[in-house]
Amino acid sequence: MLEWIILTIVVFFVITSFLVLFSRNLVVIISTIGIGSVLLSVLFFIFGAPFAGAFELSVGAGLISVLFIIATSVTDRAVDEIEES
Repeated sequence: MLEWIILTIVVFFVITSFLVLFSRNLVVIISTIGIGSVLLSVLFFIFGAPFAGAFELSVGAGLISVLFIIATSVTDRAVDEIEES
């Protein structure tokens, strides 16, 4: 039973990785990076590395996704100001 859970998580992780590589929309890329980090942290917890899982969940899924969203919004705002002037 555990093997099927691990296999399912790995398959979804590979799918999110391909979505990151081949997507053109920044919001989709940021979302799939966050989802991939959550899936990776679940794998860490399953394999018995709770500190690595907690670190990946807090930094990978939380902090990096928020920083990417902030950077995207600031960049979009700067582009809009340049186009207006």
